[in-house]
Amino acid sequence: MKKILLGAALVLALGGVAIAATPDYVTKAVSDTARPKTDTDRDAIRLPGETIAFAGVKPGMKVAELAPGGGYFTRMLSDIVGPKGHVYGIENTKWNDGSDAKAAAGRANVTMQYGQFGAFNLPEKVDLFWITQNYHDLHIAKYNPVAIAVFNKSVFDALKPGGIYFIVDHQANPGTTEADIEKLHRIEKAQVIREVEAAGFKLAGEGDALHHAGDDHTKSIFDKSIQGQTDQYMLKFVKP
Repeated sequence: MKKILLGAALVLALGGVAIAATPDYVTKAVSDTARPKTDTDRDAIRLPGETIAFAGVKPGMKVAELAPGGGYFTRMLSDIVGPKGHVYGIENTKWNDGSDAKAAAGRANVTMQYGQFGAFNLPEKVDLFWITQNYHDLHIAKYNPVAIAVFNKSVFDALKPGGIYFIVDHQANPGTTEADIEKLHRIEKAQVIREVEAAGFKLAGEGDALHHAGDDHTKSIFDKSIQGQTDQYMLKFVKP
């Protein structure tokens, strides 16, 4: 049985396995009938309720989201943080096809900014910095050469004390090189932890709801035989 460890959520003991309750505001956001069908069709493989609950998103939070793309999580994050919170979408100009702007349309608590990948300038300190399935892209030079140590330090500085740095990505085998990351679009969990902790963060929790034991880590995430069923990890870091 898969386990999700939540520090602040209600945890019930059942058969020796910890099961965390999903907050009502998360369930409501996931169940929002205004969400596009193209999004809800992916819920079975992306598990948004479990993912958002593990990250610790709450009403009133200020959230920065790197590479929101079509806004799959943006809409739900917007619903959860509500009118007292805000979502700052940080998009790569090269990737912008207009879909992210559509996700923000009509949402007073969502602001989009565009620039070189890995660069951002937030107008205020945030409670949570969110990256899902795009941290590995920071290692791909053709998108924009990013100094990962500088980027992670910028995230650290952008967060309030006690703020959360949340990362979901595709697992890679030990010894995966930069060239492998570009080819496979995967990055080893241990490497992410090492890089983020070097910026001053403390690892607060790991979630395995998106773990898929049958995934072949030598294949690209776009390989049709494993696409949508890749082995992913969730990492939650805290700024002391």
